[in-house]
Amino acid sequence: MATKFPPKSLAACQEARVALRSPLGLIQVSGCAAGVHEVKLRADRAPPPVRDASPLECQLQAAPGEVPEPLKLCVAWLVAYFSEPGKVGELPLPPFHHPVFEKDSFTRQVLLALSSQVRFGDSVSYKQLAGLAGNEKAARAVGGAMRSNPAPLLIPCHRVVCSNGAPGAYMGGKGNHLKEWLLGRERLLRAEVPSNKVPGMQRA
Repeated sequence: MATKFPPKSLAACQEARVALRSPLGLIQVSGCAAGVHEVKLRADRAPPPVRDASPLECQLQAAPGEVPEPLKLCVAWLVAYFSEPGKVGELPLPPFHHPVFEKDSFTRQVLLALSSQVRFGDSVSYKQLAGLAGNEKAARAVGGAMRSNPAPLLIPCHRVVCSNGAPGAYMGGKGNHLKEWLLGRERLLRAEVPSNKVPGMQRA
């Protein structure tokens, strides 16, 4: 299902925030009726060891006030990602409402390519992703695009690795342990995800 990026200015938003408890620690999500603004992870917690494909708990911790529909979709997707990965491919991604999606740019094209073409359990190099986005010589710019990603997990920047197989920096290097955990668990669970594909985003 296509994910749209409304052009409405963020300045006019009535922002809401929710928080989830997950194996990665606290996940904070902000957004409005037009779409999700950001998904924020914390790097101060070590996830449990990846031993098997058992479901992991992820649940809403705080949701003050009225929760806009895009945040409800985001929460449902994140809960399924950890606790019912076999359902992830059946769920739509929420719409996103962030400046990075409001104009046509290489960063936007990289994020679109990453979300639509790099499957659950797979990884891609910075150079390969640059090629998927239309410019295979722009591997360095892909790194910048990953740093600009407003919605980790949903837009899976953890699947982008170095050409030599090294994981590369995640969350400025502070979240490398999270990246390795995410990649390891996805590879273990890949057989459980129908078609091995997370729903992709398409240009609005």
